[in-house]
Amino acid sequence: MCKRVVGVHNGHNSSAAVVQDGLLAFALQEERLTRVKNQGGLPKLTLQRIASDFPAKDLASEGLPMAFGGRNLTACDWQRDAILKSYGQRSSGPVGSLKRLARRSAFVSDSINLVKFHNLENELKTVLPREHPDALGFDHHLSHAAAAYFGWGKMDEKVLILTCDGAGDCACASVSIGEHGTLKTIARTEESHSVGAFFGKITYLLGMVPMEHEYKVMGLAPYAENAREARSLADEFSQMFEFDPQNPMIWRRKNGSPAMQFAADYLADHIHRRRFDHVAAGAQLFVEQFLARWVENCVRLTGIPRVALSGGVFMNVKANKRILELPEVEELFVFPSCGDETNSIGAAWLRYHQMYKQIPQPLEHLYLGTGCTEREVESAIGKYEFTSTVFIEEQLDIERHVAELLAANKIVARFKGRCEFGARALGNRSILANASDTQAVRTINSMIKCRDFWMPFAPSVLAERSGDYFRKPKPMPAPHMIMTFDTREEKRTAIPAAIHPQDFTGRPQEVFESTNASYYHLIKYFEELTGEGLILNTSFNLHGEPVVCTAEDALRVFDISGLEYLALENMLLKKV
Repeated sequence: MCKRVVGVHNGHNSSAAVVQDGLLAFALQEERLTRVKNQGGLPKLTLQRIASDFPAKDLASEGLPMAFGGRNLTACDWQRDAILKSYGQRSSGPVGSLKRLARRSAFVSDSINLVKFHNLENELKTVLPREHPDALGFDHHLSHAAAAYFGWGKMDEKVLILTCDGAGDCACASVSIGEHGTLKTIARTEESHSVGAFFGKITYLLGMVPMEHEYKVMGLAPYAENAREARSLADEFSQMFEFDPQNPMIWRRKNGSPAMQFAADYLADHIHRRRFDHVAAGAQLFVEQFLARWVENCVRLTGIPRVALSGGVFMNVKANKRILELPEVEELFVFPSCGDETNSIGAAWLRYHQMYKQIPQPLEHLYLGTGCTEREVESAIGKYEFTSTVFIEEQLDIERHVAELLAANKIVARFKGRCEFGARALGNRSILANASDTQAVRTINSMIKCRDFWMPFAPSVLAERSGDYFRKPKPMPAPHMIMTFDTREEKRTAIPAAIHPQDFTGRPQEVFESTNASYYHLIKYFEELTGEGLILNTSFNLHGEPVVCTAEDALRVFDISGLEYLALENMLLKKV
């Protein structure tokens, strides 16, 4: 009989995960199945998929142990229109203010949570009628911290774990120490002081969608990061916050700055008539400097130079680069795709450790979602009605054939194996191109992805060749596109399509044969043909849609986009 825990995140970009006998066996975002970007709420379809693939009869426990990555399980605004409306609010209103006041009382807050959890359990029983769910809730930031701590798996030494996001369970940041499998939180910053919410407001004021397009602000920033106006704005933003002199592991607002959840008008006054690229660069520079100083404070006060990071703010890969460069930091781990969707994983690890008194295995890879059998692929192709003529052929060595197409400057969508968990496509649900071909950027943007013109693409690189292309301030594996590094000058002309065209940084996925042999061999074939062990990799989806999940999803995007080639498992499809 197996030891199993199912973790759930039921907020924005909801997800569920399975930890079985210590191994992270499955994780998937609900958006992949509903096809609605950032789908929120209880991940019903994902839970039903788990119930189908992981039968309850195999359980060692009487009921199905479940863990939620949050305790204040308030319904969230996850639709775009609702998010935009909430980000423009000046206050929470009388009802919202009353709720916030009530939450300050531990007794009242716990009573509210009990009612909400009872309702949630009833909903779970409807979704999983045969599994007898037994649910517990864990603190939002503790779940983030657990993802980073157990994900790294460094159990024999003290680890400093920092979490930072917009808000969760009344906090926006936390500092914890992990040692021998236990986590102890030593500092929390209250949610109204949120630097993550600040960056979200800037995203909103620049005409983009908060909780989704912050990466676009980060991508725009390098075009103006050296401008005097950008540095001036960064200084102005820094005056809104200060670290607590008595405990500089936490911070607070100052100079009359309002709660960041309701600071849109306040920030709008600061950036009025300021150029959009200067605003983006100023906000990015401020966040980088602020987070670096916070990390310095925490390392100095705890004496722990091994740092693990999690929470949506650390999706900012340029800030992560700045942190790795700090002399105070000896080792760094950033949990990949570390937004709230990963709290299903962190909560599952917490409950597994709590129930079975065993330390779960560290994260090995993110190929944790659904896959397709050969029969399912053939059935999907047979049933699909293409709008144009398509030539279909099974390939004995599909990886070599794709490599040959890439070497000939063709763009190929790839669908193989289990889909990746999180925000990054890591080769199994990807669109691939020759990184030396700058025309590929225009083609992918105009015919397939409709991306903003300033946004860079990212590279997949053979792990053993990474040092030929990137300069790391310290040794650190980078298999998940959660870090950015400076590129080597002598290699920039060989890979211009896969790095930032302004600052020449790259956000690599280092590909290891041990975790994805077929994708590794594809790039190895490409290396044999071209001499370069690196290709361009972007997610396989249309703009505004989730990454493809099923064979049917892949066929639809291939059919209605400008894609010419699709490698669907071992089948090669080409539009004639």
